[in-house]
Amino acid sequence: MRSSPFAAFVLLAPVALTAPAIADAATPIAGRYVTEDGAGVVTVGPCEGTVCGRLTTILRKRPGAPDTDVNNSDAALRTRPILGLPILSGFTDEGKDWRGKIYDPRNGKTYKSIVARNADGTLNVKGCIAFFCQTQVWKPAR
Repeated sequence: MRSSPFAAFVLLAPVALTAPAIADAATPIAGRYVTEDGAGVVTVGPCEGTVCGRLTTILRKRPGAPDTDVNNSDAALRTRPILGLPILSGFTDEGKDWRGKIYDPRNGKTYKSIVARNADGTLNVKGCIAFFCQTQVWKPAR
């Protein structure tokens, strides 16, 4: 029995469609990182089907800085402690990077975020408003 080119296409199409997805997976970002300003350590790992990061260590407390999330726009969240606060949330693998949201407790705002791990183990953490973005580099915690 002769096989047609169409039959070969039908057999090989699923392989061709899944191969790029495997090749385009973002480098894992799980770990502990010191924020760019050296004020704290954020621990990044799995959270309910996505990836998130919590402030797990305060290294340098600013004088007069509150111990709770007083700047949060949601009044019900203003009494939660800064230590353990979710900073990164809802991150999913988008191929070359991870995309989700970043929370800044200093102003109580949440921004769109793009995170990618560098070859040296540091983490590029980008926060964006519309198309204006600011990038920080977080170093692995020891």
